[in-house]
Amino acid sequence: MPELPEVETSCRGIRPHLDGQVISHLKVRQRRLRWPVPELLNEVLPGNRIVSVSRRGKYILLRVQGGEVMIHLGMSGCVRVLPEATPAGKHDHVDLVLANGQMLRLTDPRRFGSVLWQPEGEIHALLADLGPEPLSGDFNADYLKQRCEGRKTAIKQLIMDSKVVVGVGNIYANEALFLAGISPKRPAGNISGRRLDVLTESIKQVLQAAIEQGGTTLRDFSGSDGKPGYFKQKLNVYGRGGKPCVRCMEPLVEIRLGQRSTVFCRYCQR
Repeated sequence: MPELPEVETSCRGIRPHLDGQVISHLKVRQRRLRWPVPELLNEVLPGNRIVSVSRRGKYILLRVQGGEVMIHLGMSGCVRVLPEATPAGKHDHVDLVLANGQMLRLTDPRRFGSVLWQPEGEIHALLADLGPEPLSGDFNADYLKQRCEGRKTAIKQLIMDSKVVVGVGNIYANEALFLAGISPKRPAGNISGRRLDVLTESIKQVLQAAIEQGGTTLRDFSGSDGKPGYFKQKLNVYGRGGKPCVRCMEPLVEIRLGQRSTVFCRYCQR
């Protein structure tokens, strides 16, 4: 599933191709994604210029006059910039066609992604309750301590709650907790302030490193030879259940926590 570093990488990959470009039209082959693609987009987008390409949480935001197009990649989606004449595949559901003959294509095999509209001056319901960005100054040790105080929720579930902090998905929650030496099962309210200081920095560190490596990783955003490839960066715990811990060499434990695969070292994480 694309997580924050993958979405940020996607955002950076498509930005040079979209910034300042005029939209010709929107071609929707499958309107029934996670939410229906709004008919309104066919009215507001043609002739409109893309002012900026940014990200909020896991949403890519294309700002135009009058509002923003919100693109979510769902569980298996990707975006590419291609020549307009590129034939569509089975899972190529939405094309944002540009006046320069290029297009932004959303490919989404499982159709859990979305293309939505946020009018100027309004905050879409899906963005309204999001917590701070993890790499921003708003996400700091004092803030995390405040959100953990008195909470019995397992710390891994708390940092994966988008109302607490956005974009710390399953892969990077596992990795940050290992780096901080904290058990994912530990109640959030039972973690000392000093250890939460370390966790805050660990979250920032693993996300920044993943972004620098291109997520887990997407190779190409403007090629026509199939969708971008993913290949895993070096991970310490995620996907390594039963294998030796990179620190103590004892076998890593894999459990289900909040219905998500959770891998940790019972000796190095307390």
